[in-house]
Amino acid sequence: MNAPHETPRENAVYTHGHHESVLRSHRWRTAANSAAYLIPELRPGMRLLDVGCGPGTITADLARLVAPGGRVTAVDAAADVLEQADAHVREHAPDAVVDFAVADVHALGFPDDSFDVVHAHQVLQHVGDPVRALREMRRVCRPGGIVAVRDADYAAMTWYPASPVLDEWQALYRRVARANGGEPDAGRRLRAWAREAGFTDVTCSATAWCYATPEETTWWSALWADRTTASAYADIAVRGGHATPAGLDSIAGAWHAWGAHPDAWFSVLNGELLCRV
Repeated sequence: MNAPHETPRENAVYTHGHHESVLRSHRWRTAANSAAYLIPELRPGMRLLDVGCGPGTITADLARLVAPGGRVTAVDAAADVLEQADAHVREHAPDAVVDFAVADVHALGFPDDSFDVVHAHQVLQHVGDPVRALREMRRVCRPGGIVAVRDADYAAMTWYPASPVLDEWQALYRRVARANGGEPDAGRRLRAWAREAGFTDVTCSATAWCYATPEETTWWSALWADRTTASAYADIAVRGGHATPAGLDSIAGAWHAWGAHPDAWFSVLNGELLCRV
């Protein structure tokens, strides 16, 4: 595995930042719970680009699935998170061939037709121009290859018991994300974006994360409470005039109260696309 290196990139939008509460969520993700729609398409020997790899937990799984003989290039806009991804892959997929690079999905620094598979998980909701990003992913994917994307849809998130303050959280997050240049309801728009980007052979699906055990709801509510008060999202919300620190504290308290309820249940709908080049 090669160490992370810098490449020129344009500014991209990432509302969450890389606070520990954000990475706590990202480190939970695996190919099984976050890329199951792609797994049947993977074969040993493939060249795969993992865009927005974060701390590398999905990357390590993908690298094992294209071994032996395969190679994964993992890119992210943040160099510090690539160091975490490198360490994770070294520990969990030591025999895999994985390269790391800082890159901007709007202008990927790779030649045309470089990869058999281009994968992006929870990326398009945060970028300034998702159609341009998809065109770039298509450009670096060889003819006959696959561009695979999966994104949540915040407006479709649902939970029980009802909480008016969590309703406020949902509306606030969507407002902040859009003000920051992203599209929080990306899941429902993936097919439209892919068509605009020039894809004609597109397979659509949707799957959900569900947090329902006491351990899951406590974990999910705690990380969102921390995001609400301590992450880059919190700073953006306050600086942009969308919320006050006191208002964010109230939302964090509502998260903890909801997560402690014995009937707590939360579901995150994700749209998925397999785009054949």
